[in-house]
Amino acid sequence: MDIIGLGYMGFEATDLEAWRDYGPSVMGFAIGQNPESDPGSLYFRIDDRRHRFAFHPGKVDRLAYIGWEAKGRMEFKAACQTFSDAGVEFTVGDAELCEKRGVKELIRFFDPVGFRHELFYGQKWLPDSFVPGRRHGGYLADKRGLGHVVLMTPEFPPELEHFLINIMGFHWYGSGAGKGKTGFFRSKLNTSTSHDIAYGHAPGRMGIQHVGMFVGSLRDVGETYDIVKKRELQMMMTLGQHSQDPHVSFYHFNPSGFAFECIAESEPWHDDGFELNPEKMSVWGHELVGPILGPSVKTPEEVGDPEFTAKKG
Repeated sequence: MDIIGLGYMGFEATDLEAWRDYGPSVMGFAIGQNPESDPGSLYFRIDDRRHRFAFHPGKVDRLAYIGWEAKGRMEFKAACQTFSDAGVEFTVGDAELCEKRGVKELIRFFDPVGFRHELFYGQKWLPDSFVPGRRHGGYLADKRGLGHVVLMTPEFPPELEHFLINIMGFHWYGSGAGKGKTGFFRSKLNTSTSHDIAYGHAPGRMGIQHVGMFVGSLRDVGETYDIVKKRELQMMMTLGQHSQDPHVSFYHFNPSGFAFECIAESEPWHDDGFELNPEKMSVWGHELVGPILGPSVKTPEEVGDPEFTAKKG
C-alpha cells in the first residue's frame, strides 16, 4: 500500500481542559476549528493540515483510532482492493465521518490485536496557515506524517507482522534494543524516519506508550524541556540520543498518561542497509526517571475497543 505515514490520531480523554492548556503552552500546538458535527471535542494542529490530533470526551483515557494517509485516490482504491482480497473486514466512512476527519474518503478497520485504524486520502489543508500556540519553530510533518507511535499489546501473534508487512506493505525495521518482543515498522513511502509504528509485547496490558514528534530545531526541544521541568511534569527519559537514530530527544507524560517524545534531527536519518541490533538503547543520556509504561497502558478490558472485544468474544 502506498502509505505516506501517520496522518492523524484520535483519543478519548477524561480532561479536555487540561489538554486545552497543555497543548498550546507546553507543546506549541495550535487549537484547531471544530467540525460542525463535533463541537464537544478538541482538535490540535501542528502544521498546515486541518488537524493532526483529536481529543474526544471519554470516561477513560485511551487511543481511539490511528489515521494513515494514502498518497491519493488511486492508491486509496488499490488499498481497499488489497484489504478485500486479503479478507480484511473494513467499513467505509460516511459523509459525516469524512467531514469530521477533514478528508475526501476513508475506511476503518482493526489490526489483529484490536487497535482501530483508518486509511484516508485528501486531508484538508491551507498553505502557511499554522500559527503555534507559543513561540515555536514548528514541527516536521507535512509530507512525512505527524511522527511515530508505540503501542503495547497483550499478544504479539504472527498474524500481526503478516498484517503490517504483507497487507499494509510496511517495511520491517527491527526489534530495537529493548528487552522483550518489540517490532518497529515503516510505511512504504517513508524515507525520512526509521519507523512510523511499533508494537511492544506487554502480557495483560494494552494501550499507547508514546508518540514521537519531530520539531524544527534543537532549540525547540530545549525550550520544551525547560517548560516541562518548570511545570514539574513527569518525565520518562531525560535528554539523550538513541543508538539507532541520529537524533536528540526526551520523553515526558501528557494529561492522558502517555508520553510525547520531542525529537530534533541532529542529522538526516538514512537506511543503514542492514538490520540494526544495538547493544544498548542510547549512546548518551536518556536516563530513565519515570515509568516506561504510563497510566495510559491498562488492561484490554479498560482501554480496548468495545466493537473489537464484542467481535472477538
